[in-house]
Amino acid sequence: MALPFPDIPRELVSVPAFKIGGVTLGPFAIRWYALAYIAGILLGWRYAVGLVRTPRLWGPAGPPARDTQIDDLVLWITLGVILGGRTGYVLFYMLPLASSRAALAHDPLEVLRLWHGGMSFHGGAIGVGVALVAFARARRLSLLGLADVAAACAPIGLFFGRLANFINGELWGRVTTVPWGMVFCGRHIETYADGSCIAGLQARHPSQLYEAALEGVVLFLILRVATHRAGWLTHFGRVTGLFLMFYGLFRIALENVRMPDEGLRNLPLGLTVGMMLSVPMVLAGAFLIWRGSRLATRPGAHDPA
Repeated sequence: MALPFPDIPRELVSVPAFKIGGVTLGPFAIRWYALAYIAGILLGWRYAVGLVRTPRLWGPAGPPARDTQIDDLVLWITLGVILGGRTGYVLFYMLPLASSRAALAHDPLEVLRLWHGGMSFHGGAIGVGVALVAFARARRLSLLGLADVAAACAPIGLFFGRLANFINGELWGRVTTVPWGMVFCGRHIETYADGSCIAGLQARHPSQLYEAALEGVVLFLILRVATHRAGWLTHFGRVTGLFLMFYGLFRIALENVRMPDEGLRNLPLGLTVGMMLSVPMVLAGAFLIWRGSRLATRPGAHDPA
């Protein structure tokens, strides 16, 4: 027994080509994946503004930036996510494969075609890190303070992104016999040239939903407790460390039920690319938590009630 995939069209709205004044426009489509990015960015932005507008969370020393500066930071982070996510996908998942290298050599512009899919969370995280460094230096603000704001909001975008992965029928899990196993086959899922489903007809873990739950909902609640109950924002860097450590641990655990990418399935020791990229996150997160716990409270700061 297995659950059927709901087979939702990847495009919410599809507009065919049309002419206005002799000029042909389109065709174009509004895709769920694009809407997930928009929802994550907009909701994360408003949540970040709410954080810096709540002085009690930061103690008398205050937040690391004003709300108007957060408005500017959102654009920098958005660029970091997109550019870093695509670059990371090319570096971590395409260049290691001879077939992908040959395809890129034949058509280098494929790197820019984001609508063809292919984004890496770890690449996006690096891109956001670069954007935060650049913004903090340009505005003379605390890098770790800004990172804490971004980290507290990140699970929102992860939640919507993983739901979009599910709707697209991509990044499915390994074969399973659990009652909620799902057959990822349908009209709107990518198929081989002969029309057969790439995921096959075996039941698989809906790993995208596991990731939405752990990396999105559970991680958001963990960080919410840290920011609004435990007073961790009074020591810059600890919330960032908490995010990095728990995301890394969740991702490593979920890689055991998520199907590795084609061509990257027989790595040494049963590891996956996602596992190898997440281990440094766990270590960096643990270090930031340790560092923040050893530092004295920022001048004038105190733990909020």
